Amino acid sequence: MANVREYIQINPTEKRNKALGVIFPFDGEAVFNSSYTTAEQVKSNLLNVLLTEPGERVFKPNFGVGLRNYLFENSNDLSNLEERINNQINQNIAGIELVNVNLIKEPDSHEIKIAISYRVLANQESDTIQINFSQDSSINNSGASSPNTGMSSGGGASSGGASSGGGY
Repeated sequence: MANVREYIQINPTEKRNKALGVIFPFDGEAVFNSSYTTAEQVKSNLLNVLLTEPGERVFKPNFGVGLRNYLFENSNDLSNLEERINNQINQNIAGIELVNVNLIKEPDSHEIKIAISYRVLANQESDTIQINFSQDSSINNSGASSPNTGMSSGGGASSGGASSGGGY
C-alpha cells in the first residue's frame, strides 16, 4: 500500500519555528541561515535573482539578471537592465508584485544603484530592497558585503539591515 504524504498549510504572515528556506549570505553556523517568514524568504529570493549571472546556475542557464554585464556599459540608458530585472523577477519569484524598479548609474561610474519596491501578495505587505552594486563587490568576513543592501519598509530609505552574498 502506498504512503500518502500529508501536506500542511503555512500561513505566510506567521513566524514559525519551521524554516521556509535559505537566506543569504551563507555564513551561518551550519553554513546556511534559515528564513522563518515569507518576507525574509522573498528578500533572499530577490537577492538570488539579482546577483546571479546567467549561466551560473546549473540546469537554468537563463536564470539571473547578470548585473556585472552592465557595470562597464558606456551608456547610462538602463532600460535593458530594467526590462531584464522585471522579466527575471516575474519568471522566477512567485507571490510578489513589482511596484517599482529604480536604477541609477552615474556617468563614468562603475556602480549601479538598484531600488526595487514590491508587494507580497499573501499579506499585501509592501517592502523595498536596495542594492549598490560595484566592481568591488565581494564578501568580507564580517557578514556585511558589497553590494551594499539596505532593506526598508515603505519609505525606501536604506536601513542597512541585511547583507547579500554577491561576490562570486
